[in-house]
Amino acid sequence: MRLVAGFVGVLALVGFSTAGRVAGRIVILEKDNKPSPDLSDAVLYLEAPAAVTTAARPVTVEIAITDKTYAPHVVVVPLGSTVRFPNHDPFNHNVFSASEPNSFDLGLYGRGEAKSNTFAHPGLVRIYCNVHPRMVAYVLVMENRYYAQPANDGSFAIDNVPAGRYRLHVWHERIPSEVVKDVAAGSGGEPELQIALNARGYKWQPHRNKYGRNYPTNAGRERY
Repeated sequence: MRLVAGFVGVLALVGFSTAGRVAGRIVILEKDNKPSPDLSDAVLYLEAPAAVTTAARPVTVEIAITDKTYAPHVVVVPLGSTVRFPNHDPFNHNVFSASEPNSFDLGLYGRGEAKSNTFAHPGLVRIYCNVHPRMVAYVLVMENRYYAQPANDGSFAIDNVPAGRYRLHVWHERIPSEVVKDVAAGSGGEPELQIALNARGYKWQPHRNKYGRNYPTNAGRERY
């Protein structure tokens, strides 16, 4: 994902005292029309001009490692935030990302330890483990506060948005590219958005380890 600093479009109002909202619901189109188990892993955010951009304060959050899984799977944080990765497994992990310019490598560490990384640049950060190839998490780093993650039923709302026209971006790991829509925020009366994401062609793709090589496997299974 590429976060866009500039604003596309023209604000409807010269003054920004009126706060509005952008709200609606997303659905994911699945193969064989199966129900979607991960609607809440989507992220929605608005491009905003510098004149109305309000940055959220940096925070510290956790992505825990348990049973060779990152939880939560998707985290959205303001620019400058820190993410801690506590290891609850009885073996070592090596949290890393090759996502420039937010790449990092926390090295091997064991049960009961926690290491952290501070994200100084906006954008999507794909996080892996150098030991276990199926471990994946996503951190989306935001320049402004106009973002949201849906509830389990796909409903979402971005509140306290200065009145005007924006471009809404919708990201989900299982869609091939972001969905982008022109939207309006105002004092009320805007219809709720209905957004469909197509994941019918999604297929998990293996990634390389931190050295750019394939993970060592035994008949397609993790060695440990």
